[in-house]
Amino acid sequence: FASYYGDHMVLQKKPSGAVVWGHGELGAVVTVTLSGAGGLIIMEKTAQVKGPSGTWTTVLDPVDQGGPYALTAEQGLENVTLQDIYFGDVWLCSGQSNMAMTVLQVANASQELAMASRYPYVRIFAAAPARSDVELEDLERIDLPWSIPTAAENLGHGNFTYFSAVCWLLGRSLYEALGSPIGLVEVAWGGTPIEAWSSRRVLQACGLPEDTGRGEAPQSSLWHSACFNLKPALCFAAPLSLALSSSTSPHQHLSGPQTPSVLWNAMIHPLLNMTLRGVAWYQGEANAFLHTDQYNCTFPTLIADWRRAFHAGSAGQTEPLLPFGFVQLSTYRHRSADDSFARLRWHQTADLGVVPNARMPSTFMAVAMDLGDEHSPYGSIHPRDKQNVAHRLLLGARAVAYGDKDLVFQGPYPTRAILEVTRRLLNVTYSQELICRQRDAQAFEVCCSSQTSPCQWLPAPVVAVGSCTVTLALSGCRTLVLGLRYAWAEWPCEYQACPLYNPQGLPAPPFL
Repeated sequence: FASYYGDHMVLQKKPSGAVVWGHGELGAVVTVTLSGAGGLIIMEKTAQVKGPSGTWTTVLDPVDQGGPYALTAEQGLENVTLQDIYFGDVWLCSGQSNMAMTVLQVANASQELAMASRYPYVRIFAAAPARSDVELEDLERIDLPWSIPTAAENLGHGNFTYFSAVCWLLGRSLYEALGSPIGLVEVAWGGTPIEAWSSRRVLQACGLPEDTGRGEAPQSSLWHSACFNLKPALCFAAPLSLALSSSTSPHQHLSGPQTPSVLWNAMIHPLLNMTLRGVAWYQGEANAFLHTDQYNCTFPTLIADWRRAFHAGSAGQTEPLLPFGFVQLSTYRHRSADDSFARLRWHQTADLGVVPNARMPSTFMAVAMDLGDEHSPYGSIHPRDKQNVAHRLLLGARAVAYGDKDLVFQGPYPTRAILEVTRRLLNVTYSQELICRQRDAQAFEVCCSSQTSPCQWLPAPVVAVGSCTVTLALSGCRTLVLGLRYAWAEWPCEYQACPLYNPQGLPAPPFL
């Protein structure tokens, strides 16, 4: 089998067929057998080993959720049997250090770890960080083979190693909601930009260079070595804002795991044969300082490219619109005047504010700008409240991936704004009922400008909040009102205290 098959794994259940593949002698025929209780043969498949990589692939008939099963591959007199196999839903979790944060590092860690034994049918797997200049057929190394979750050995292994807290909390919540076994595959590396996770197709589509990384690293990148040595808490030390500005030359050479395509090559491409149910993504902090304003291309293009690749690699078993959930950026510096985090949050939605949308179908987003953690021991860029992140992802997954039409899974979003010129007021209508938690916050700003001068953003205080409307005062704006924005800051509100939420406790996302 491929190196990431093993005892205790979860394979994708029906209506999709799970893809099984491995290595063998060129030209040989491999027989794959799925057996149930007492050795009863459920199905048998054959596959021929083909070159040049000497691999075989077969698609199992769709299987209902449950188990345990045994899976055997035979070639001549050789055979390998995997035990305790379950069928359920398989989710891939990827991104940078906020995805890599382990259960050991989050709020209420001891309580979360103590509950691990309650979830023996949520199985976990973690690929080891690796990079390659060429697309690989197999993972170079594995940090955690398929495992039943345990407190100390895997969920609490260490800082930024395995297993991902966001991935685990989402997976165990999916198990509680669905009652189906869940397989979680973690593929993450701290401090990495989206370009490293992108195939060359994505880079070409967005006009970005396919940098081979053979040049020198940027002179002011003192933080790089910390990232490359897997110490993500150090990746965003003070020199970061100097190291890679959003105006970085597109021809600047990057190195190590930041090099374009190297993580796609080594950590995603080897997994393309897997049949997946969905993807969870937490990445973007690195791109607040690198190619920030290309993210509205790179992110939706990466999603579309991964979907095409997993659909093709799984012989059509992974659905073409593979559900893709992501976490919108949280916070970093408390009183920063830099708007790169705000711009990146906007670009995460392809500049449309909410998902799913026309450019990003079958996606869902967890807003996290109200979950900042200034006193996190791992740096403020690594908030410890991953439970709320996972809960918001869960709501999106249930609505988008599992079709729960009655579930409210995102916060309120403006549908129109009407200007009362004589009273100098702006009435903003939202899509949902509003709960105002912080009326005094200067979260709304208007763009005041004459036709000959650049935009000047001025605060627009909230003077009234109705069931679905917010009324803003425009007394400071003596010229044309050309724009409106909300929560446009690196740290826009305090913990769970943004101005606007819905009755379900979901924050209104930022907009421009």
